[in-house]
Amino acid sequence: MTAKSAPLTDSDYAALASFRHAIRQFLAFSETQAADVGLTPQQHQALLAIRGTESQPATVGYVAERLILKPHSATGLVHRLEALGLVTREVAEDDRRRAVLHLTAAAHKKLAALSSVHREEIRRLRSVLAGLLDKFA
Repeated sequence: MTAKSAPLTDSDYAALASFRHAIRQFLAFSETQAADVGLTPQQHQALLAIRGTESQPATVGYVAERLILKPHSATGLVHRLEALGLVTREVAEDDRRRAVLHLTAAAHKKLAALSSVHREEIRRLRSVLAGLLDKFA
């Protein structure tokens, strides 16, 4: 908070408030959608993080990083996902101390349904968010 910039105007405060409101609306939408398929928002986020890995295998550490969790919290979350039959662990070939996480067929089904409705909601919000972001340019 040491950045020097022009003083904030009433319009800046209104834009910040509107931006946070739009984000909160999306999060509320997402939480409701996750609950509708029997997941907590954090479980949904973890499944998405695991499915969304591109350049590295999904591990508990990766889930912790992506969800901004402490490692022990991510471990508990993964244990709960395993108990629900949504995630399996496989010993990493390159390091037997690490486990690579994989989604089960049930997790893929839930995540596909959730991701489809989320993509549509993001498309719906795109112009609103773009307009709000333009106010900060």
